[in-house]
Amino acid sequence: MASTKHIGVYSAFLAAGLFGVSTPLAKVLLTRLDPLLLAGLLYLGAGVGLAAIVVTRHRNQPKSTVVSLPRSDLPWLAGAVLSGGVVGPLLLMVGLARTSAANASLLLNSEAVLTTVLAWTVFREHFSQRIVWGMMAIVVGAVVLSWVGRPEGTSGVGELLIALACLAWAVDNNLTRMVSGGDSSVIACVKGLVAGGVNTAIGLLRGAALPDAWVVFGAGLVGFFGYGLSLQLFILALRHLGTARTGAYFSTAPFAGALVALMIFQTPLTLAFLAAALLMAFGVWLHLSERHEHEHTHQALYHDHHHVHDEHHQHEHDALSALSKAHSHPHQHRPLQHKHPHYPDIHHRHTH
Repeated sequence: MASTKHIGVYSAFLAAGLFGVSTPLAKVLLTRLDPLLLAGLLYLGAGVGLAAIVVTRHRNQPKSTVVSLPRSDLPWLAGAVLSGGVVGPLLLMVGLARTSAANASLLLNSEAVLTTVLAWTVFREHFSQRIVWGMMAIVVGAVVLSWVGRPEGTSGVGELLIALACLAWAVDNNLTRMVSGGDSSVIACVKGLVAGGVNTAIGLLRGAALPDAWVVFGAGLVGFFGYGLSLQLFILALRHLGTARTGAYFSTAPFAGALVALMIFQTPLTLAFLAAALLMAFGVWLHLSERHEHEHTHQALYHDHHHVHDEHHQHEHDALSALSKAHSHPHQHRPLQHKHPHYPDIHHRHTH
């Protein structure tokens, strides 16, 4: 159980770090690119890069390690791609044109809150007071980090559109959790290609001009690491931790971006930065020190994902070699009742 938790936590922090680092780099690219076109190229870089990895891997890896995506998961994936890859970026770009950068920066913190609220109220993911307080500390830290002064007065339309964009991404995060047992690189690749294609097309239709090839390559490279690999790691974290906890860890992304800006762009070290670091560290500690254990029942379940044979995976194989290493195939879980520390991963989505 500990290893499962650690895989999820490491994946979430790496996802946050990669995405956070991409933010100051994207700001540099904004001097040469239209914002919507940049968003499209970042997503395309993610999708194309992951597509190359998926094709290469499927040519070389044993069939026993290939994870299938069942047809029943396709509506969840389609909903995630539509909400997070199409609707969210469009609402954000339209909203940014109608409000200030300061207001937008503060409002973008609402994605984590909305993700968590949906996970707890709609998708019935388990939470405790410790998780609630930890989530609040991390989000407040992100708000402190993005606070640049008194919010500027506007009509409110831009703020509403950005809040709706955050809601679209919150829906995306929760729907992606439903397919997180599948091949994370394939899921992230599909989302990147669709979002990249849509945003790039809209940017070009609005009259944005393509820059020289090196700028396009730079945007694609930043997108591959900051959006593609980051999203793949985010999906892995969803598989092991559930949506709320993954969203909380990912909320530390602005801190990673601020740290890079501090080191590379020599931005001044402020009290806000130190306060945000302390708040986020306290929130993360609350989450990491959580212990959730009770008698619980696993209902019969049929799915496909990478696994080894542990107490949750007791089924027969034709090949004895598969019993001792990680492998993948559609498999049936028999009903099981037991007690051990656990988190809302793909095997522990029971009611409390």
